[in-house]
Amino acid sequence: MVSMIQPGEAVPSVPVKHVSASGASDVDSAALLGEGRVVFFTVPGAFTPTCHKNHLPGFIDNAAAIKAKGVDRIVCGAVNDYHVVTAWAEASNALGKIDFLSDGNGELARAMGLEKDLSKAGMGDRFVRSALLLRDGKVEAVYVEDAPGVTTSGAASILTALEASQG
Repeated sequence: MVSMIQPGEAVPSVPVKHVSASGASDVDSAALLGEGRVVFFTVPGAFTPTCHKNHLPGFIDNAAAIKAKGVDRIVCGAVNDYHVVTAWAEASNALGKIDFLSDGNGELARAMGLEKDLSKAGMGDRFVRSALLLRDGKVEAVYVEDAPGVTTSGAASILTALEASQG
């Protein structure tokens, strides 16, 4: 297991799918997450209960407030194929507010040290629930959930962190 990505480190460069309002495209993770100020939050799985009902909705509801704090892009990462990620983005009415990163093979999750083995639940390796603040491709802060639920990686916590970094 790779050690978890730390502040000051660059986002790894691996092939991923970018799902946005204009469709899905092949991109490099470092390019997608490397321009400007980005909030990148990761979820164990599209449509899974906590991700679908608690994590993603907070970012959808607070997208304008987060962007008003100087964030250029909000990106949700999931280890699901891009068809599932696209369906989730559409079903959540998130497109246009949030971009999605489909890490279908878990390469980015592994490269960032943010993978979790959920094989006992029949899900294989997935992203841990987390959020990162990025600036020009470098990590400013990492917030990883250490218990079930959404606290430190949720939109409210990220808004608080953004406010603190402006002061």
